[in-house]
Amino acid sequence: MGSFDFVTIFFLVAAVVIFLQLRNVLGRRTGNEKPPFDPYSRRENSDGVPGPDRGKVVTLPRRDGADGEEGAYAGVDAFTPAGTPLNDSLRRVVDADPSFNPKEFVNGAKMAYEMIVVAFADGDRKTLKNLLSREVYEGFDGAISEREGKGEVVKSNFVGIEKADIVSAEVKDNEINITLRIISQLISATYDKAGGLIDGDAETVAEVNDLWTFARDSRSRDPNWKLIATESEG
Repeated sequence: MGSFDFVTIFFLVAAVVIFLQLRNVLGRRTGNEKPPFDPYSRRENSDGVPGPDRGKVVTLPRRDGADGEEGAYAGVDAFTPAGTPLNDSLRRVVDADPSFNPKEFVNGAKMAYEMIVVAFADGDRKTLKNLLSREVYEGFDGAISEREGKGEVVKSNFVGIEKADIVSAEVKDNEINITLRIISQLISATYDKAGGLIDGDAETVAEVNDLWTFARDSRSRDPNWKLIATESEG
């Protein structure tokens, strides 16, 4: 994975795909989030596949400094056309955090997505606690506990991310929220404690469509981002 330098998008470790079906997410932590859904199967509360150990922190590259207002927004303008709503909102993010570069952010988010998928699959609560907001972590923890209680095992393979795009960004009360649409491909089969197949297919690649929202306090010296909400798009 290597080490980068932008804003350690909390993209710290292994990971697992889950859907915390929320409405009007865009970074709102309502405290009413539902437990995460297993992205690897068509039913709720499955799990993922163990993955290789990851480093504890993945730092993203910082954008090169540029003089002048337009220079400061060069990364944003290269990412999405000037004058569009997304460009305007990303410029506000740059105002709050001059180190922000959307292209680098997306690259880091793609890494984080896979990492979180692996951590959830492994039941690695310590790792997840560092990556997730308190509310999201509680949902993940509950799903892991339910899985463990049933003795279920998921054998999965994270094939890759087909597409990842920023769909919205905002700065509110000094907190930066960025939501991405991520389309990934996974192979997964869930087995009960007796070893019987109860869901999924070990040979079939499934497409997963998610909206993930990350946040960080622009005033904080901590560069890490937290996953504060996820939503399934089917």
